Amino acid sequence: MSKTIFTNINLFNGKDNEIKEDSYLLVDDKTGKLVQVGSGELPQADKIVDLGGKYVMPGLMNCHTHIFMDPTTPDGGSSAGVVPSTVRAVQHLHDLLKSGVTYIRECGSTYNIDIELDKLIRAGKLSKVPEIMPAGHPFSMTGGHGDMPNFGRLVDSPDEMRKAVRQGIKEGAKAIKIMATGGVMTESDALDQPQLSEAEMHVAVEEAHHKGLIVAAHAEGNPGILNAIKAGVDSIEHGFYVNDEEIELMLEKGTYLTPTIVGAWAFIEYAPGKIPDWEMAKISAAWKDLRGNITKAKNAGVKITLGTDAGTPFNDFTMTPQELPLLVEQGFTNFEALQTSLNDAKLMKIDNEYGTLEAEKYADFLVLDKNPLTDITAVVQEDKAVYKKGQRTY
Repeated sequence: MSKTIFTNINLFNGKDNEIKEDSYLLVDDKTGKLVQVGSGELPQADKIVDLGGKYVMPGLMNCHTHIFMDPTTPDGGSSAGVVPSTVRAVQHLHDLLKSGVTYIRECGSTYNIDIELDKLIRAGKLSKVPEIMPAGHPFSMTGGHGDMPNFGRLVDSPDEMRKAVRQGIKEGAKAIKIMATGGVMTESDALDQPQLSEAEMHVAVEEAHHKGLIVAAHAEGNPGILNAIKAGVDSIEHGFYVNDEEIELMLEKGTYLTPTIVGAWAFIEYAPGKIPDWEMAKISAAWKDLRGNITKAKNAGVKITLGTDAGTPFNDFTMTPQELPLLVEQGFTNFEALQTSLNDAKLMKIDNEYGTLEAEKYADFLVLDKNPLTDITAVVQEDKAVYKKGQRTY
């Protein structure tokens, strides 16, 4: 068994709120998994890589992306055909990995592009990209958020939802995405308008959970957030207007919250004058509330995940690390912000192999110049070294 040892590391293992100085990582070159993580006397290895006293942390995860989308357009470029959308998606995967993201959950894709790319990655035919938990087409009501050509799979009753989810799973979806409320990017609805009913969403959850899969609900306002939590979804996506009643129920049910703050921030920072007024009005109103609501949920104990809604206007695929300083601005400690990536692994049920740097987990890690526990902007470093399964990719 060929092994590589990475030495002279200041290690943040992703689990403990401390830096372990003078550490090493011993990697099985064939499997890409960590054989040993420690400090002091070095075990034997076939190759030694001295990381020069830099800071090493687990690769980031992003549990809310739309790799087919074009963030330079007001509508995300959703009308593009399958070939340009696929080419764009591959480039975006490269951008994600270069930024430090080693695993994603795609939260809805045209033409099932994410499913097909996941197959190529697993077959070793697409490299230098993150691994994907694909969702395929999201599920929406007729006329609702997601009712766009080649994107949403439309359902208008519990029975239609049951058949559609079963079909999506048959096609290769490894997670299910459903639309509980209106959204920012659809003119015909509002964030506080409920869309899929609790009964329809419950069926999606039931079918997904039968197969051991997780369900994400796009849910920005009320009462749609409450409907989705009651239906048993695993994560609330966005949750801009989450309230005390919903927070209490999320704690009871163990529901995760993916705030996608950087997606909203990108609108506020870059979009004025470049998108329709109705779209800007929605996100501007939400921006006033979402930050305090997300912090309240975190302080109450709701598990916060790292997801950015990458692909929405001005929210490109290099911006995942920027979510962490934004969380810190909202009152998260550096450690709490960094824990959102581990929460992704727990939500996706892959934390036995991903999310922390421990023996028998994959050697997906970043090499940084500064300590992320004392300076969260360390993660935003553009020229960071990115390792996937022990191999340097960028």
